[in-house]
Amino acid sequence: MTNLQFCNMLSSVSVGLTIAFVVIGLLAGAGVGILVYYLISKKKLDKSRATANNIVQEALNDAKLAKKEAILEAKEETQKLRSECDAELKERRAEMQKTENRILQREDFINKKEEMLDKKQSQLDEEKENLQKREQTLDKLREEQEGIKAEMLKKLESISGLTKDQAKKELIAAYEDEAKKDAAVLVKNIEEQAKEEADKKARNIVTLAIQKVACDQASEITVTSVALPNDEMKGRLIGREGRNIRAIEQATGCDLIIDDTPDSVVLSCFDPVRREIARVSLEKLILDGRIHPARIEEMVDKVTKDIEQTMKEAGEQAVFEAGIHGMHPEIVKTLGRLKYRTSYGQNVLKHSLEVSYLAGLLAAEVGANVAVAKRGGLLHDIGKALDHEVEGTHVSIGVDLCRKYKESKEVIHCIEAHHGAVPFESIEAILVQTADAISSSRPGARRESIENYIKRLEKLEEIANSFKGVEKSYAIQAGREIRIMVKPEEISDEQALFLAKDIANRIEKEMEYPGQIKVNVIRETRSVEVAK
Repeated sequence: MTNLQFCNMLSSVSVGLTIAFVVIGLLAGAGVGILVYYLISKKKLDKSRATANNIVQEALNDAKLAKKEAILEAKEETQKLRSECDAELKERRAEMQKTENRILQREDFINKKEEMLDKKQSQLDEEKENLQKREQTLDKLREEQEGIKAEMLKKLESISGLTKDQAKKELIAAYEDEAKKDAAVLVKNIEEQAKEEADKKARNIVTLAIQKVACDQASEITVTSVALPNDEMKGRLIGREGRNIRAIEQATGCDLIIDDTPDSVVLSCFDPVRREIARVSLEKLILDGRIHPARIEEMVDKVTKDIEQTMKEAGEQAVFEAGIHGMHPEIVKTLGRLKYRTSYGQNVLKHSLEVSYLAGLLAAEVGANVAVAKRGGLLHDIGKALDHEVEGTHVSIGVDLCRKYKESKEVIHCIEAHHGAVPFESIEAILVQTADAISSSRPGARRESIENYIKRLEKLEEIANSFKGVEKSYAIQAGREIRIMVKPEEISDEQALFLAKDIANRIEKEMEYPGQIKVNVIRETRSVEVAK
C-alpha cells in the first residue's frame, strides 16, 4: 500500500467518523430536544390540568350557588302562588257564601210568597162562594124587580094614558134638551180650561222661539229707484238716439224708466236678481262716468259675476247660520238667490232662516227631529228662487230641485206639505208649516195689498152671515176678529156656542189667512115693560 493510498484511506475514515459523529450529535441533540419538549409539554399539561380543575371547581361552586338561588326563588314563587291561591280561594268562598245566602233569602221569600198565595187563594175561594151566593140573591131580586116594574108600567100606562114607547120618547126628548145644556156648559168649561193651559204652554214655546229670531223686514217689490247726481245724467243714460238705454235694457233684462222725477230713475223687473244687477251696474256706471254700449256690457258682465258670487256667499252664510251640514253646492247656490227675492215685502232668505230657527226650536220643545225640522224650514221656499225661470208652483219646483240633489224624503215632505198640498206624514212637516205661519204673520213681517185685505174682510162677513139666526156681523182688528150678532129668539145660549164652532170650522176650510181669527158670537136679550 502506498502512502497515497493510505492517506486516502485515512481521509475517508476521518470523513466517515466525522459524519458518524455528526449523526450521533444530531441524534443526541434530537433526543435532548425531545426530552426538553416533553418536559415543557408535561409542565404545560400539568398547569392546564390545574387550571381546568380550578375552573371546574369554580363552576361547581357557581352551580351550587345558582342551584341554591333557584331553589330559593322557586320556594318564594311557590309561596307567592300559594298565597295568591289562598286569597282567591277565600274570595271565591266568600262569593259562594254570599250566593248561598242570597239563595237562602230567595227561598225564604218564595216560601213566604207561596204562603201568601195560599192565603189569597183561600180568600178568593171564600169570596167566590160569597159572590155566587150574592148572584143568586141578585137574580131573585131581579126577578122580583122585573115583576114590580111590569106592574108599575101597567099602572103608569093606565094612569097617564101613554104607551111605553110614547113615554120613552117624551122622556128622551126632555133628557136630550137637558143633556145638551149640560154638555154645552161642560164643553165651554173644558175648552176654556184647555185653552188657558194650551195658551200658556204655546205662548212660552212660541215666545222663546220668536224672541231669538225677531228682525225687521223691509224691501221693494218689483221696482227699484236709483239716485242720480243731477238731471243731466238722465240724458247721458239715454244716449244718442237712445242707444245707451237700449243697451242697458238689453244687457240687464230690466226696464229703465226715466220720467220727470228729479235726480232719480226707476228700474222695473219681476226678477229680483236681474233688478239688483241692473241697479248695481247703473250705480257703478254713474260713478265711472263712461257710459256707452261697450262699457255697459262690460260693467253688466262684471256685476253679474259679482252678484253670483254674492249669492253663493249668502247661501253659504245662511247654511252656516242655520247649523246645517252636507248640503249640495247647487242647492246652496240656489238658496243664495233668495237674498234678492221678496214675498209680500218680506225677504225670502231671511224668512227661510227664521223658519229654520223656529222649526228647530219647536222641534226641540216637542221632542221631534231637530235636524230635519231645521233643514226643511231652510229649504221650504227654495222654489221661489227659480219660479221666474221654471214653470210650476214654488212648492213643486222646490221638491223637484231637492229630489234632483238627493235630499232626504223627510226634508222633501216638509217642503211638499208646508202649504197643505199633501197630507202630513211627520211631526217635522207640521212644525215647518207652523214656523212658516209664525214668521209670516208676526207684526211687521209682511205687507198686504189693500185689495186682498178688503176681500178677506168681506169673505169673513159673508161666511158669518150665511148661517141661520145671524143678524149682523163685523170684521174688526184688521180681520183678526169677527163679531157676530145673533137673533135671541132663534139662537139660545147653548146654540151660540155651537154656532161659533161651526163658523170657525168653515173659516178654516174656505179661507187662507195669516195667524188666527177670533170668532165672537154675541147674544143679547132685552126685556122691556112700560109703567103706566
